[in-house]
Amino acid sequence: MKRQSYKLKGLDCPTCAGKIEAEAKTIEGWDAVVNLLTQEMHLTQKDETKSAPTEEQIRNIVHKYEPDVEVEKIHERSPVMAQFPTIWEEQRESILRLGISLILFIVAVAFSFPKPVNLILFIVSYLIAGLPVIWEAIKLIGKGQVFTEYFLMSIATIGAFFIGQYSEAVAVMIFYLLGELFQDIAVGQSRRSIQSLMEIRPDVAFVLNNETGEVEEVAAEDVEVGSIIRVRPGERIPLDGTVVEGSSSLDMSALTGESVPVSIVPGEMALSGAINRQALLQVRVDKPFGESTVNRILDLVQNAGENKAQTENLISRFARYYTPFVVFFALGLAVLPTLIIPGAVFSDWLYRALVFLVISCPCAFVVSVPLAFFGGIGGASKRGILVKGGNYLEALDQVDTLVFDKTGTLTKGQFEVSEIIPAEDLAAASDEKLLELAAYAELHSTHPIADAILKSYGQRPDSKKIKDTEEIAGKGVRVVAELDRGQVEILAGNTKLLDQFNVPYTAIDRAGTKVHVAMDGIYQGTVVIADQLKEGAVEAIADLKNVGIKHTYILTGDNKIISEKVGEELGVDQVFAELLPQDKVSRLEAIEKAKHQSSSKGKIGTVGDGINDAPLLARADVGIAMGGLGSDAAIEASDIVIMTDEIDKLVTAKRIARKTNSIAKQNIVLALGIKLVFLTLGALGIATMWQAVFADVGVTVFAVLNSTRALLTKKL
Repeated sequence: MKRQSYKLKGLDCPTCAGKIEAEAKTIEGWDAVVNLLTQEMHLTQKDETKSAPTEEQIRNIVHKYEPDVEVEKIHERSPVMAQFPTIWEEQRESILRLGISLILFIVAVAFSFPKPVNLILFIVSYLIAGLPVIWEAIKLIGKGQVFTEYFLMSIATIGAFFIGQYSEAVAVMIFYLLGELFQDIAVGQSRRSIQSLMEIRPDVAFVLNNETGEVEEVAAEDVEVGSIIRVRPGERIPLDGTVVEGSSSLDMSALTGESVPVSIVPGEMALSGAINRQALLQVRVDKPFGESTVNRILDLVQNAGENKAQTENLISRFARYYTPFVVFFALGLAVLPTLIIPGAVFSDWLYRALVFLVISCPCAFVVSVPLAFFGGIGGASKRGILVKGGNYLEALDQVDTLVFDKTGTLTKGQFEVSEIIPAEDLAAASDEKLLELAAYAELHSTHPIADAILKSYGQRPDSKKIKDTEEIAGKGVRVVAELDRGQVEILAGNTKLLDQFNVPYTAIDRAGTKVHVAMDGIYQGTVVIADQLKEGAVEAIADLKNVGIKHTYILTGDNKIISEKVGEELGVDQVFAELLPQDKVSRLEAIEKAKHQSSSKGKIGTVGDGINDAPLLARADVGIAMGGLGSDAAIEASDIVIMTDEIDKLVTAKRIARKTNSIAKQNIVLALGIKLVFLTLGALGIATMWQAVFADVGVTVFAVLNSTRALLTKKL
């Protein structure tokens, strides 16, 4: 499938972005998405038989709605989000126009000048504030776009001048300009807030030259896999790699949202974007620049604005029909009463119609909804939660059922000794002696169970004491060792191994992998190995039920007894174990079917971390990848990525989703509610132009400020 991308420099209006996207979608055989966050349009081919649109065709579509936006084809996507100007750089002209116009307006209102002087002051003030709006309306009318907010403001204020309402006409344009300024600042601030989170990639790497031994400064994208780079204290790691020399601690907050430093030693993975805090590190580059962790994150964030929430799309469609309706209604309000009502004065009804037009401007609800979702995505990013679009944030709020993978998601995915059970009939038996025998037996094994036993033993057994080793497939290991008590034969494995050597043993009823140990034909006891629950997992599952999750399931390929024990400890509703990846999808479909039969309107979310979870993540309403620093397949298939392995981040994500959706709904109800009240008052002749200004600009400013609350996620 082919893809084309265009930079739309200067695009800040959510309404216009929606119109551009809607028209671009009509290109036969192609789909289109306009990302207001990055000022980009992306076209994806749906039908290979249809030719690609020309650059001129795209430019004509954009300029039909935004004549001043610069359109430039993107031939190669930069791995780093584009740098956006500061508020002053971006809004200098608007701020200056607003300031000068406001000063002239105040002078005209505050001082008793002769009428001609007053009129000149009002006209100059009006032209400074309103000329760009009028010019924009004229350009768009020339392109067939009559029903725009520029047209509404132009016709309302020019009409007010004609009926002698000079101060009100100027005030409307000044406050409209103020509302537009707030809107543009808010959009820009949302961009910069997310961009600032992503400014985590150094442009250069310091590469060790193997021939000369000197360190050379090289552009990060030019560093080859296998190169050794040096990272000094205080520097960011430019590329993913393995530490080959040096021990330090890393500040991972830009990647995970967590401020606690992470220790790193030779042999461990160092991720791009992390800050080296203490000592000099030498890192062998494992991935090219384009595949590094920091670039994966950047790509997720840059694309987040492309997936719009259902509420956003609904509001955009509503605005397309709303604006023409109010224009025709205002026209009827100005003309019809004078034809129908005896004694009706045209200027009075024209004033009412002009008030109606000012109030009807749809800026408040069109702007505030996408801003709320921008804020929610940015706020989530600050907490180490990457959301791929407003639609997924909206859907997460509606999720009431969560389906979990077990290993690596709810548990650590690492075996540990959970219990040591010496044989009861051995007076001299102890935990230490039993673990010592198991450690000698498993010394040369590469199995994760052996690693768990050796880790629990706490020291490396003397390999010189082992005289003979025999691995017995599917059963365990037999070892002959020279210990303090002399030469002994140690057996470590399952019950089949003990049966083979005719060793009587005591059956142990425990969840986990059981390693039975015998010495010289006598059963010594059992070491139980189990995967451990992640810290805070029990509390997280309980908290999820407090934020609207009604049903929880575990789908796992692990042993049934072990899985059910984990489910019981966590308090999940139901566990399905011993499933293959395709079985997980079938089971998820069965859960969905049962949910639909119960008439539940809530959505289903899946949570996983590995390659085998990718089908499950892709199939659900909302797929959530745990540990975004892990499986690429899980990240690609998911809709939300939690950058750490902390299960309680699910609760945070759910709360952010709830808050964001609540803010979006508040803005819609507030904007439409107040506008409906004032539209009615305006039509009845009760509301004045000043009140119309409040209804339009006041509500817009309030909605914009309310939307910025979505960025605040410290207290949820």
